[in-house]
Amino acid sequence: MLKDKLGKSFVYTTELGGINGTDIETSIAKVKEYSGLDALNIHDCPNARLRMNSVMAAAVITKATGMETIPHFTCRDRSLLGTQADLLGAHALGIRYILPTTGDGPQHGPYQSTAVYDYNSAKLIELIKSFNQGKDANGEVFQGQTQFTVAATATPGAVNLDAEMANMVKKANAGADFFQTQPVYDAEQTLCFLAKAKTLGKPILLGLMPLKSPKMAEFVNKNVAGITIPANILAEMQQGKTGFEVACEFIRQIYQQIDGLHIMGMGDVAVTNKLITFTRELQSQR
Repeated sequence: MLKDKLGKSFVYTTELGGINGTDIETSIAKVKEYSGLDALNIHDCPNARLRMNSVMAAAVITKATGMETIPHFTCRDRSLLGTQADLLGAHALGIRYILPTTGDGPQHGPYQSTAVYDYNSAKLIELIKSFNQGKDANGEVFQGQTQFTVAATATPGAVNLDAEMANMVKKANAGADFFQTQPVYDAEQTLCFLAKAKTLGKPILLGLMPLKSPKMAEFVNKNVAGITIPANILAEMQQGKTGFEVACEFIRQIYQQIDGLHIMGMGDVAVTNKLITFTRELQSQR
């Protein structure tokens, strides 16, 4: 089980994304193609766009494939009461991992929807940990208790690393069990982040997003907050180096300093599997 491996052996997770519409069978078939994964993240209406409920989708996928799942759970869409009811329901469905997120505001999506935000992600982590003790948001005891392992996000490439560390401290103090980070490409920047983040004593699964093309690399570098792609990598990709090769070089520089990889393969099962194989071969040579 993932929770038994965290901090003890190198683990691998990836992202399924959100399921558009009712066709979960296609996603189930894709999950079965992964090799060497420990768990799979499932998004909760990213960019405020309609996708299948992440908790329900996670439960169906786990039942169909045996893959452990980590559904994202936003603060955007649920009142405090609704959140608590959903957590109890998630546990009844067999969900044992949750990744609390703030959630993109409705203005990013196509609907005239109203965000709730009764709490932030750190408070949600705290609430989930209270549920694990059999207590609700008011500290009142309910029947039984949940058994959630809680993931939290982090951004190694944040412009203000001190502020990012302060957020990580809040999440760790609230009870986060491990961190899955946003993608990072600069090894020196990564090692600086890890030197600070490791003081929290929580396993860190470093985000890795293979770049599909020079055009994608340039777009990400210019438009995605918290991600900086070094100039030498941009130049090398313009000269023909593949995103897979860039990722492998990066892994080689940092894999001994982390607890695992969170591979954001954007649905590319083959590349994700190849990166897992590459990393395992590196570890076998130690």
